Amino acid sequence: MNPLLLVRLWLMVFLHYFVWSSWYVTMATYTTKELGFTGGQVGLAYGTTAVGALLSPLIGGVIADRFFATQRILGFLHLLGAGLLYWVSTLKEFGSFYPVLLAYTVTYMAGHGLTNSLTLNHSKNPAREFPLVMIMASVGWIVAGLVVSALKLEDNAGMFKLASVAALAMGVYSFTLPHTPPRGAGTPASLGTLLGFDALKLLKDRSFATFMLCSFLICVPLSFYFSWMNAFMNELAIPNAAAKMTLGQVSDVVFLLLLPVLLPRLGAKGILILGIGAWAVRFGLFALFQQNASALWMLFTGILLHGMCYDFIFVMGRMYVDRHAGPDIRAAAQGLHAIVTLGAGMFVGSWLSGVVAQRYTEGATHNWQAIWLIPAAMAAVLVVVFGLLFREDPKTKAAT
Repeated sequence: MNPLLLVRLWLMVFLHYFVWSSWYVTMATYTTKELGFTGGQVGLAYGTTAVGALLSPLIGGVIADRFFATQRILGFLHLLGAGLLYWVSTLKEFGSFYPVLLAYTVTYMAGHGLTNSLTLNHSKNPAREFPLVMIMASVGWIVAGLVVSALKLEDNAGMFKLASVAALAMGVYSFTLPHTPPRGAGTPASLGTLLGFDALKLLKDRSFATFMLCSFLICVPLSFYFSWMNAFMNELAIPNAAAKMTLGQVSDVVFLLLLPVLLPRLGAKGILILGIGAWAVRFGLFALFQQNASALWMLFTGILLHGMCYDFIFVMGRMYVDRHAGPDIRAAAQGLHAIVTLGAGMFVGSWLSGVVAQRYTEGATHNWQAIWLIPAAMAAVLVVVFGLLFREDPKTKAAT
């Protein structure tokens, strides 16, 4: 990949993830403090990204892959998203806020697959170049968090306006990206193929079925972090919470680089157990910190575990699916994994996190110890279940 192309793709990924981070991390703080939404309503709002993940294969697989150039549909979706984000910033009632946010997240989540497709399409060595490009996702997330904190947008609608401006810039920029024509034009494809249902036959293997079930289940507790961490830190009056949370993305880069080193030694099972266990430790630390707010090391250790929590679950999960599935159903298997995790798992988790937060709220104050102990217990139980039931295929392990 020539340097100019690399820079162009870097900017694409940076802007795409900057948009998401501008509002996603801090939305709970804004919607509870400024708009007065209940915990259940906040959980549903965060669940919109899961609905978007469920519907996005129809956009990426049917429209972008068969009728329009990738860069054009990406630009159109971000321009549409910019308008929807600005609309969201003006809405105060949940009845109008939720459907507009839902419409937006459908357009945004489709962009994940489109940016991946465009990058892979123009990579000569995808195994080496794709991770290099995707590092800018963490950078975009970090910079957005720093900007939100610097501009004091954590508890007001300015976060959505910032995201709207970034989406507008991304939309315009997308039309300048390398031309990427639809590769599937004129080729037949069933709905089952597009949604990953052709990979259901893999579930006949007990270990793969265990992996998919546990991948779904771990997304339930981890949703508590994405939905409530910023609100937790702001309620404890920790300054510049969004900026401090970007330490998690720094950790992302570190553990992503460590993954190829650890994988041959620990295997997929060992990596996945470490990832699930890291969530239990993280939530346990947050619960203990609530009782001892002077022990800041607990808070920051929990944040810095993010790389292990995310990379060892999602990145390792995608790698396991890629190695387990045959070439004829590899794409379908990845689609099924995305639906189970980013779709169904995150939706259930976001909803449940809202119900739990609402249950342990008195007035404007949350019982954070109880809120964090529930996902900690879920993750701890899942470590045991996964460790007992999952058997790694020797052939798959040897491929590492």
